[in-house]
Amino acid sequence: MNESRRAFDEMHAGGGVRPAYAGIEAWLKAHGLEALAAKRAEAEALFRRVGITFAVYGEGGDPERLIPFDVIPRILARQEWDRLAKGLTQRVKALNMFMADVYSKREILRAGLIPASLVLQNEAFRPEMQGFTPPGGVYTHISGIDLVRTGPDDFYVLEDNCRTPSGVSYMLENREAMLRLFPQLCAGHRLMPVGHYPEELLETLKEAAPPNCQGEPCVAILTPGHYNSAYYEHCFLADEMGVEVVEGFDLFVEDAVVYMRTTAGPKRVDVLYRRLDDDYIDPLVFRPDSMLGVPGIFAAYRAGNITLANAPGAGIADDKAIYPFVPDMIRFYLDEAPLLQNVPTYLCERESDRAYVLERMHELVVKLARGSGGYGMLIGPHSTAEQREEFARRIKARPADYIAQPTLALSTVPTLAGTGDGTGIAPRHVDLRPYILTGKDVRIVPGGLTRVALREGSLVVNSSQGGGTKDTWVLDDGPAPSQTQSQSQKMGG
Repeated sequence: MNESRRAFDEMHAGGGVRPAYAGIEAWLKAHGLEALAAKRAEAEALFRRVGITFAVYGEGGDPERLIPFDVIPRILARQEWDRLAKGLTQRVKALNMFMADVYSKREILRAGLIPASLVLQNEAFRPEMQGFTPPGGVYTHISGIDLVRTGPDDFYVLEDNCRTPSGVSYMLENREAMLRLFPQLCAGHRLMPVGHYPEELLETLKEAAPPNCQGEPCVAILTPGHYNSAYYEHCFLADEMGVEVVEGFDLFVEDAVVYMRTTAGPKRVDVLYRRLDDDYIDPLVFRPDSMLGVPGIFAAYRAGNITLANAPGAGIADDKAIYPFVPDMIRFYLDEAPLLQNVPTYLCERESDRAYVLERMHELVVKLARGSGGYGMLIGPHSTAEQREEFARRIKARPADYIAQPTLALSTVPTLAGTGDGTGIAPRHVDLRPYILTGKDVRIVPGGLTRVALREGSLVVNSSQGGGTKDTWVLDDGPAPSQTQSQSQKMGG
């Protein structure tokens, strides 16, 4: 699984074009680079007009940026997706059962399958959640599971995101952009829809209503405010669901009930989709200096008067040091074999693992156990001796803070990218983040957010590190409608 091995090309295999990409191949042959580049510029103008930006702070200048959008879609066959969906459902069920367990009986710790210190001394573990079970036993209502592909049938889970996974607005807006820019191309494929995600999200949140909810649940989204990098997404989802987006000062607690201030007077809130880190939720329980949260909201939560989605403490399930044990969780709680593979992972706090990592740092990816966004990471094969020496010092000083994994040969897909001789179509590495909703049932819209490393040879797909996005197509069974006709259409199709 070393990156030096040739990466799997999702469009080409065995000297030919894979069936799912047949329509795309004909479309690309029928249209020149100039026309594709013009459509890319049109997409950028569209996104800028709509205001689809993300923020990167600490780098100077205007923090608002567009995430680059590539107009060539990434395609999965229905059979491939169905297999992934089963594995994702299984994994998220086990993660929720793990959280319910470690905040109550801790049977998996007593069984010795996970070191107790790794959980109970973890900064993501919230002792305040002990002895309390959220409605329905669901801790992570919205999960984003990052997948990478290394072969025709080889998918690996790279990491679990159970706290506040972002990016779903780009999944939705990418599809809207493709439908607008290339209506006939889209009509020429049996695309499984993603546009119903906001409806599924709202239904999931309503199903999470607390025990003391009176009548139809009132749902709102709690945002840290417009300085947050995902603020656009918070407002977008609120608008799509037809609910309010609120900040901490818009809410207050009275008699352990949460209300939001409205022009018509106080209104009770039953479910809060919070896009706020645990530390800032309630200054009476967590960080006392938080100006973003709501004093008393945690007491209202434990009293059964409001549901916080995702639950405080859900971060224990997506900690990178816990990740290696997810297959054990699946076997322990579900008595099933894991359907999705983990990437082999070395925990630097283990002496034997640490020795291996320090010896082979030039061929491994080293990550902060609690890092995100592509920060705090060393990609060994692309690193300098000085960078490796610096990471070795960090690992020796704080071994529990780091994990390491083999450098995977991430699959590539055709991308309209800068090449040595200007703009051209070239293979670029990608990952995939499907979004899994857990209420009374598990719901997954087909596909997810494909992130693409736009720099040649780069394996880092994060938008904060120069990555872009693509529309992800899951093709339904059967031949594409009017495929011959759509392939002969001009660029408007």
